[in-house]
Amino acid sequence: MSQPQPVTVLVVDDHPIFRAGMATVLGDLPGVTVIGEASDGAQAITATARLLPHIVLMDLRMPGVGGLEATAQITTAHPEVAVIVLTMDEDDDSVFAALRAGACGYLLKEADGADVHRALLGAARGEAIFGPRIAQRVLAHFASPHAARDTLPFPHLTDRERQILDLLSRGLDNASIARHLSLSEKTVRNRVSDVLAKLRARTRAEAVALARDAGLGLP
Repeated sequence: MSQPQPVTVLVVDDHPIFRAGMATVLGDLPGVTVIGEASDGAQAITATARLLPHIVLMDLRMPGVGGLEATAQITTAHPEVAVIVLTMDEDDDSVFAALRAGACGYLLKEADGADVHRALLGAARGEAIFGPRIAQRVLAHFASPHAARDTLPFPHLTDRERQILDLLSRGLDNASIARHLSLSEKTVRNRVSDVLAKLRARTRAEAVALARDAGLGLP
């Protein structure tokens, strides 16, 4: 009887010591083979296209192209590749932004080797994988009567403000947003100012950074 093919993994993290340590731990797990490493989202996108791993183990906070944008691009271009987020961030915004970007799992970096092993094998079978604390929060969140509203990024924004922020995050200027939404430029300018105030962002660039971290403006 032939042996089952190992689950191939690409490890993505900007901290070289953590990345190397995780690659070593995973390499010792039965049925798992690390076939590559990447230090940021841009490298992860390129390496995924080249290596086509079963699983990408993705950090969120990295310089340049972050984990959310990389996850969105990878899952769009390669839907057969599963992305599991492995991060220190356990806030609801990060969890739901990762899910909106296409991640099939979310683990905290405190997870031990056995938890990561189960997650990799489960994701390879098409399962959704969450660490214990994250799973509890996800279930509690969807049990809330306000879940449908709260799963949206920046629930304190109106639907129109969120729509404008999304377009802003895609690189559109006020005139382009106005044409896209059939609004006047003055209205868009006023709404952008409202968005900046609600996000406590000093500049448009800062608002865009917050939006992209929350999963807006992604492919």
